[in-house]
Amino acid sequence: MAEPTGTVISVIGCGYLGAVHAASMVALGHTVVGIDSDPERSDALAAGKAPFYEPGLDEMLAQGQATGRLRFSTDIADAAEATVHFLCVGTPQSHGQHAADLTYVESAVADLLTILKPDDVVVGKSTVPVGTAAGIADRVRAAAPGADLIWNPEFLREGFAVEDTLTPDRIVFGVGRDEVAARARTVLEQVYADILASGTPLIVTNFSTAELVKVAANAFLATKISFINAMADLCELVDGDVVELADALGHDTRIGRRFLNAGLGFGGGCLPKDIRAFMHRAGELGADQTLTFLREVDIINLRRREQSVLAVQSMLRGQVAGRRLAVLGASFKPDSDDIRDSPALAVAEALHLMGADVFVYDPRARAAAERKSPQLHYTDSALAAATGADVVLLLTEWREFTTLDPEALGQVVAGRRIFDARNALDPVAWTGAGWEYRCLGRPSAGRHLDQA
Repeated sequence: MAEPTGTVISVIGCGYLGAVHAASMVALGHTVVGIDSDPERSDALAAGKAPFYEPGLDEMLAQGQATGRLRFSTDIADAAEATVHFLCVGTPQSHGQHAADLTYVESAVADLLTILKPDDVVVGKSTVPVGTAAGIADRVRAAAPGADLIWNPEFLREGFAVEDTLTPDRIVFGVGRDEVAARARTVLEQVYADILASGTPLIVTNFSTAELVKVAANAFLATKISFINAMADLCELVDGDVVELADALGHDTRIGRRFLNAGLGFGGGCLPKDIRAFMHRAGELGADQTLTFLREVDIINLRRREQSVLAVQSMLRGQVAGRRLAVLGASFKPDSDDIRDSPALAVAEALHLMGADVFVYDPRARAAAERKSPQLHYTDSALAAATGADVVLLLTEWREFTTLDPEALGQVVAGRRIFDARNALDPVAWTGAGWEYRCLGRPSAGRHLDQA
């Protein structure tokens, strides 16, 4: 751990991004006060317990508390001692439209301006529509002499957020072009000194480019995922194997293998709402046609959920009502308890509406899923969910599920049928144990057996 540098930091907004950032800044040797308007969340963090699951974060919070350099508050006045202020509030999708809701950003900025001091540095990390930062920068400069804004987008992956904060693949600064901006840049470089010293690339650009880096990255990843899922649809028609196709494509260094995993599609609190907000902003700028391809990316992604429901329906010869189904996974991805726009939960809900008795197990997301979808049944283990099941659905690829013993699971089900929505299982092992194995975009397991 780095020696304390004397930098006092505030983190405004201590949800997923802010809580991870606050704990990470303490690990880098800084003194941090986290400000959040939710007393329950603030109290939980102050007790060293994150109100969500992120591997390694609870340990970091406890370590931060032990140093005496990490505390949390609901009062913006407690941020007055800080000289660097990180804006980490959420930008959810606006109700009834695709635009980003900047209510929390506006509120946080208004609060921060009341305690801003000369020469303070405000650092924006929230994902915002391009053009937002310039307006905030004007307000910051007007509020205090020498104070300035830097836009420093985050690139966190849920399940790897601590790692991505402390060992990022790049750091981006969106800055102004005068002496005040140069001083602010020097201050923020000192905050990130240990990370930059390790060789992490620093990209310094203007506000608009920094804002675009985040949304463009998410749009590209979403496009890559939907592309391989579209290829899976074609593979279904011609008896191709989308996994082997992705492996072959991935050897091309211009393409790469990451994010070429066909399956149920993407969800969560970032990619879906960010690509929609990106399209909306392009329209506001008069560039409606520029990002129309993202509409199809979104459509392909949502269609995966419908196709998964149809696949299960086909396995049951159209008779879904009254059948018992085991759903393995409720979070939108493994190593997270985040159920926002979860494809797994969407499929479970759809099958319930068709009359199925749906039993769900998730290692971490049960509580959140029960609040969101109380009409479903919840169990404490995969075996309990699968007991008496007519079909088992693997909808989130937790390691606990991908390493299941097909023979042991087969002892408790009513029928050995499994739908692998994530292409995460070995078809040969499962069919060898007498299971009817179904996925999207791969040929019958028989072909694989012939080749084995």
